Amino acid sequence: MPTLLASVAGVLAAPVLGGLAYRAVRQRRIARALEIRAPDAIVEDRFVRLGGIDQWIGIRGEHRDNPVLLVLHGGPGSPYSMFTPILRPWEEHFTVVQWDRRGVGKTLGRNGKAGSGEMTFDRMVEDGIELAELLRAHLGQDKVILLASSMGTVVGVSMVQRRPDLFSAYVGTDQNVNMARSEAMSYEVTLERLRAAGNTEGAEALEAIGADPLRWDVRGWNRKQRWVMKMDPVIRDLDSRLLLPLILSSPTYTLRDIVHVIAGLDFAAARLFDEFMSHDARRLGTRFEVPFFLFQGEADVFTPASLAEEYFAEVEAPHKAFALIRNAGHFAAFTQPDQFLTELLTRVRPMVTAPGQRSLQTA
Repeated sequence: MPTLLASVAGVLAAPVLGGLAYRAVRQRRIARALEIRAPDAIVEDRFVRLGGIDQWIGIRGEHRDNPVLLVLHGGPGSPYSMFTPILRPWEEHFTVVQWDRRGVGKTLGRNGKAGSGEMTFDRMVEDGIELAELLRAHLGQDKVILLASSMGTVVGVSMVQRRPDLFSAYVGTDQNVNMARSEAMSYEVTLERLRAAGNTEGAEALEAIGADPLRWDVRGWNRKQRWVMKMDPVIRDLDSRLLLPLILSSPTYTLRDIVHVIAGLDFAAARLFDEFMSHDARRLGTRFEVPFFLFQGEADVFTPASLAEEYFAEVEAPHKAFALIRNAGHFAAFTQPDQFLTELLTRVRPMVTAPGQRSLQTA
């Protein structure tokens, strides 16, 4: 999320006495909106021990017997707890769990870069499995729904394949299928848009990077990502309209937390770059032992819906369903949260509600 990095850094570098006062007002207002008063609600914000280090999790829901929805963030260093105000309606139907993985956000703040340990996707898969086991015991649930977004899908697919006994369903969005193909596609689309707009600066910048993703370094990839976002009509103003206001006004983010979010964006990308650029989900196999769902933004340039549909057609699972999220690109769950929730409620929740849990009709 390189453009968010620049935007937040610019705001924090400005003279902000008035801005800090306004931020405090916004934080109090959002905190009131996030209050949960149901007698059987759960609201927790704490560190747990995963893979030998402390890692931050947040748990929120109106009813403890609702299905547990574990969210895997993307980036690979972009925590999603900033989206909590947007997901507030989800908490009526699910217990939503956010997790800052190692090297990211509050977890990075706790441990520092040197204390983040092994920064590999495989290590994060094992961390995630530990977390799923912890959540089962802590929340009294047999299984957990896994909602993986963007580069979180690199972790999520392996989690459900290694330990299907822990999960009642896999829900992928912004699904990464083949990084080399998706990066090449987004490069070509963006270059065409730049040329059509007469933007010679951008076109020359992309041409200098080159069309072969396997020849890029992390700096070239970051430059390309910035131009993709600038030229994507669906999400070009996402930073100023959504991400920046959310991160600056989050009642659970201190200014120190924001600094660590910024640091984690670059740190995780640099440490994981070679791994995610070589990612191909098909190499992990296309057979799943849990219900499998893909909800993809119809106009997603970063992880094209066409690649997700190809992959979905090859998947074998006890049950599977695919849906396009209308008027959405990347971050479909957070730019169209109501539409996404409808898909969760109509397609996923009926498959995972066990006897004794609150049914969809009584939710």
